[in-house]
Amino acid sequence: MLKDVSFGQYYPVKSFVHNLDPRLKILFLIGYIVAIFLAKEFLALGACAAVLLLAVLFARIPVGKVMRAVRGILFLVLFTAAINVFFHGGDAVYWNAPAVLWEWKIFRVTQAGIVFSAFLALRLFLLVICSSLLTYTTTPVSLTDGLESLLTPLKWVRFPVHELALIMSIALRFIPILMDETERIMNAQKARGAALDSGGPAKRVKAIVPVLIPLLLSAFRRADELGDAMDARCYSGGKSRVKYKKLRFSWRDLLAFALLAALIAGVSVMRFFPVFPL
Repeated sequence: MLKDVSFGQYYPVKSFVHNLDPRLKILFLIGYIVAIFLAKEFLALGACAAVLLLAVLFARIPVGKVMRAVRGILFLVLFTAAINVFFHGGDAVYWNAPAVLWEWKIFRVTQAGIVFSAFLALRLFLLVICSSLLTYTTTPVSLTDGLESLLTPLKWVRFPVHELALIMSIALRFIPILMDETERIMNAQKARGAALDSGGPAKRVKAIVPVLIPLLLSAFRRADELGDAMDARCYSGGKSRVKYKKLRFSWRDLLAFALLAALIAGVSVMRFFPVFPL
């Protein structure tokens, strides 16, 4: 199950999306999230989904691998949808049936609640997929360079931009490493007779304790080794540092920016002039 965690993993392949400037990809993600929250109807959310599908196809990443990103938040999506189904108010009618489909004490299932829950679940689904697509198509080093370049104006107020970008890069790089380490520790515990996959929720939580302790020790050991390696290489922060690779925008970035601008403009128009309002 831990191997299915996709966030922080890079999928190496040559594609149109992989060759985009990391700064543009970060801005595209921010703009895409804005477009998702601007969407107030399924037609606008469908436009966002179409753009995301186009990005996945141009990234040449298997759809099944992209879909694995949703597994980590599947419980959250289902729980949020269930809460809205039973407690969302509204008397809107979308099909030939009563507005209130079922009611018992404080629980109430309405057409409006079902439609809103489906809309919210689709919104969360798109948010997770687009965030995972960024890490799939961008190496941690490129993310660091792009983030540091975007935050360059903060250097004027003596904000540690380079150090912040480095911390985020190390955190992203450590996610798959810690997942592999957790898998290895769990397999070792199972080989010694630990029942990690059996029993009720309380028993499973207690069984995780023997996994967390060696995992924390391994994480601190890796952090200590990383610090020693940086000291051995005379790392002193972002002061007087130069870059081997310069970031430059290309025609690909112009096309991606135009697509993002068209998406935000279209969603904004549909927000104020809805075609199929919820």
